[in-house]
Amino acid sequence: MATLAGEHGTDASAGDAPGVEAVVVRFAGDSGDGMQLTGGQFTLSTALAGNDLATFPDFPAEIRAPQGTLFGVSAFQINFGSQEITTAGDAPDVLVAMNPAALKVNVGALKPGGLVIADAGEFDRRNLDRAKYAQNPLEDGSLAQWDVLAFDISALTLEAVKPFGLGNKEALRCKNMWTLGLALWMFDRDRKPLVDWLRAKFAAAPVLAEANIAALNAGHAYGETAELSGPLRKLHIDPVPAEPGLYRTVTGAEAIALGLVAGAQLAGLEMFFGGYPITPASAVLHHLVKMKEFGVTTFQAEDEIAAVCAAIGASYAGQLGVTSSSGPGIALKGEAMGLAIMTELPLVVVNSQRGGPSTGLPTKTEQSDLYQAVYGRNGDAPLPVIAARSPADAFECAVEACRIATQFMTPVILLTDGYIANASEPWKVPDPGSFTPFPVEFMTGNNNPEGKPLPFRRDARGVRPWIRPGTPGLMHRIGGIEKAIDTGNIDYAPDVHQAQTDARRAKVDAVAGAVPPQDVALGEASGRLAVIGWGSTFGPIHQAVRRARRKGLDVSHIHVRHVWPLPHNLGELLAGFDRVMVPEMNTGQFKTLLRDRFLIDAVPLSKTSGQPFAIAEVETAIARFFDDIPDNEGGEVPVGDTQLPAPEIEQP
Repeated sequence: MATLAGEHGTDASAGDAPGVEAVVVRFAGDSGDGMQLTGGQFTLSTALAGNDLATFPDFPAEIRAPQGTLFGVSAFQINFGSQEITTAGDAPDVLVAMNPAALKVNVGALKPGGLVIADAGEFDRRNLDRAKYAQNPLEDGSLAQWDVLAFDISALTLEAVKPFGLGNKEALRCKNMWTLGLALWMFDRDRKPLVDWLRAKFAAAPVLAEANIAALNAGHAYGETAELSGPLRKLHIDPVPAEPGLYRTVTGAEAIALGLVAGAQLAGLEMFFGGYPITPASAVLHHLVKMKEFGVTTFQAEDEIAAVCAAIGASYAGQLGVTSSSGPGIALKGEAMGLAIMTELPLVVVNSQRGGPSTGLPTKTEQSDLYQAVYGRNGDAPLPVIAARSPADAFECAVEACRIATQFMTPVILLTDGYIANASEPWKVPDPGSFTPFPVEFMTGNNNPEGKPLPFRRDARGVRPWIRPGTPGLMHRIGGIEKAIDTGNIDYAPDVHQAQTDARRAKVDAVAGAVPPQDVALGEASGRLAVIGWGSTFGPIHQAVRRARRKGLDVSHIHVRHVWPLPHNLGELLAGFDRVMVPEMNTGQFKTLLRDRFLIDAVPLSKTSGQPFAIAEVETAIARFFDDIPDNEGGEVPVGDTQLPAPEIEQP
């Protein structure tokens, strides 16, 4: 299995030391085959082995597509190695295909010379027809460019669990554990944590627990004793060097929930979360429900509008109001977000972006809600926007969103996407003492020595005080209609609206002075080309720039967390580069933002396939940019299918 040592485009091959071992494995099967569970438990075993890792769950939008069909395929990809891993990998080294449909959908992504492990027991005529195979691909030579190991996993599983008296349907549900056992043997993983997990999961049904454990052990024993020829042998990958500390794997949704709770604690507030189920944002609510002991109230509303309005009501009452959704739900929340801007109350809005417009691609990833976040409300209604770059980074971004919302009395949008929300990576649990508290101070007395209190009088930053309702002597008017300066009374005067519009904008602009200056993630602070990104494009951009620099190209990586207002030094930083390229999973929204703000002729690298960028796509675009830059000033770099070479840079 020499081809599994990071030689075909994994993160490790972009690292500082050549020959570092890293492997990309993809588990694929029918939605009922438990591929997400298999991948999740393999991820756990990989983390316990000390490898760095990144994962990418990829599943269909249908609740349960017809079994064996192409659009019902579910997959889970993991990239793991002995050095830093920042993406789930470009193309798999190993594909585990549980049926013909899984093979057909995923085999095109497999690296040349990669390994296919297939359940031959599922390749009958019925399943071949459902996957639109005229011939059995395991027999017709069409898989010749890959190593193929096909054996009847279904029959082997049935034999392993036979002593437990399960029905045929229940017995076959153990197939994923048999496959996981084989994978654990292949990569020298300990079975004990999985055995303990199975016994805990099926504590109320010990027969099912023991049947699944038997299947797990049988798969492991098969790899150990079958004396298979060819590429299948045990491969050990050393642990990644890491700083001492407490580590755990974390998904983006988990990190957001933890960060929101931490942010509320640092502000000295209880938190109210109002949400409505939507893919892929629902997981944030699921995690927060378990955190009541930290002063968290969760509320599943009847719709998106009720959810955000309840959160605004909680902020008015003196708690930290939080709501979460995806693009369609954020659209519904738009009017209420304008209300929070007009009333100048803190509110955190989490948008786990997915493919759009409308229902679009519910389970796929995209970054196409940036315009919506920055501009998508009626009237002049600016608010700060923050974007997380990875699952672990979502924790700090959630804390930062809470800080800005409470310190500047404004709604804040936190952008993640389907990839970040569902993917996982190792996370070093931070020391709570390392965070600087930002306790909220409520107005409790008269701030006007000359008369009645002034509930909307702004401080030097343009921020008005926060008043809990019922505070003696501080009764005041609040609402969505334009208000007089200082008093907050209704006032339609033209000069008042002009002044208040300017004041609300200036308050948000002032956030740029309260965030760290923009740095360079990799490379120099000036040069020929800057590749600038935001959100989940960090991993592929970082590795592509690293590879390009190793080839001697003068390119740097800049990654932006504070998307609006942009860091105060970003324009000056970008001006130090001859050209700027912006990879993003939309049609060029951040590129437009940079052009609008800094008059920089940024070149877009756009992708809207519902899949994350591959490292090779960005790397190829960088290389062709350098090749063609004299004749293509201002051109656009399009991206096609990840298996095809990037097209030539187009003329503007």
